[in-house]
Amino acid sequence: MLGIGAIVGLVVTAAADPYLVAVLQGLDKVTARVSTIEAPVGQTVGFGTLEIIARACDKRPPEEPPESAAFLDIWEVRRGEAAESLFRGWMFASSPALSALEHPVYDVWMLDCRVPEQ
Repeated sequence: MLGIGAIVGLVVTAAADPYLVAVLQGLDKVTARVSTIEAPVGQTVGFGTLEIIARACDKRPPEEPPESAAFLDIWEVRRGEAAESLFRGWMFASSPALSALEHPVYDVWMLDCRVPEQ
């Protein structure tokens, strides 16, 4: 049985970090295909030869200027080779060129943070 303090702690934690899905967009420059990538925080998602993990996702409240940002780890994984780290850091929706993934085949940029669907 949970005490009042434990229940209040759970509610505060859930309210403090409601955005648990980073919404990204990816471009495969070879095929010219644009894909929307939903990356749940803490889970690995694939895009071509890339593996993406969103470590955190945050969005400003509606009363402030719009901004969404995610802390991402992006690796390139090829068969028979060690994974190569391509990007680690914050990606901002309002400034995709500020912190973009530089890759000859793929572009990945931040769109939004959202609450997971129930």
